Amino acid sequence: MDPATIIGVVLAFAAIFISMIMEGGSPGSIFLVPPLILVFLGTLKDTTSLGSVLARAFMGKVTKSDALVESIVKLAERARREGLLALEDAIKDVDNEFLKKGLQLAIDGTDPEELRDILEAEVEAKKKSDKGTAKIFADMGGYAPTVGIIGTVLGLIHVLENLNKPDQLGHLIAAAFVATLWGVLSANVLWLPIGNKLKKLSELECGQMELVIAGIINIQAGANPRLVAQKLRSLLPPDEQPKEEKKAA
Repeated sequence: MDPATIIGVVLAFAAIFISMIMEGGSPGSIFLVPPLILVFLGTLKDTTSLGSVLARAFMGKVTKSDALVESIVKLAERARREGLLALEDAIKDVDNEFLKKGLQLAIDGTDPEELRDILEAEVEAKKKSDKGTAKIFADMGGYAPTVGIIGTVLGLIHVLENLNKPDQLGHLIAAAFVATLWGVLSANVLWLPIGNKLKKLSELECGQMELVIAGIINIQAGANPRLVAQKLRSLLPPDEQPKEEKKAA
């Protein structure tokens, strides 16, 4: 679980409410049911898998790639020492499903080029699917302020209908702008950050999948485990590069 996103959202809301209180306002004044319904329900673009996607955005975490590299190198050492078929038993202890699938294809004698094509096609399919999911939240971030403005216009229409009640105008005008507030707030504190988080998670996961492909191809070719380790570590993000390699660079 990665609490960074949850902490970021909580801090953003805390900053907003603290600012309101310091200016003499009341946070409760912006929790009006009609604007909340309009902005949040009016913004939703696709609710089919909203729960699982939000859970992934707030709690999803990609493990460090160096652990994956270490796992692949150990498999390469065993394959070099005992042969590719010896990995049949080792697959049971592999946690990474993509690595497990690739190893099984290699053990089954799949042609290296065909194996690469199969695995790369899966990576591309994942990239396309993840891009579509992230775009949903990016679009919601664009819709929310507009829906909020619609809510404000509706509220101002209600204000104009009650011009004969001057004692209520201040409250009605303030309530009308709550919709715009929630539209802008939800876009910049929720939807756009969630879209960016999903995009980042996808990039990290797809990067690890490409790392796995490189590892499996080298294992299948019977490459020296030391060379496999060097090749894979050269593909790691800069912040995960071994310290000695950073100094050499």
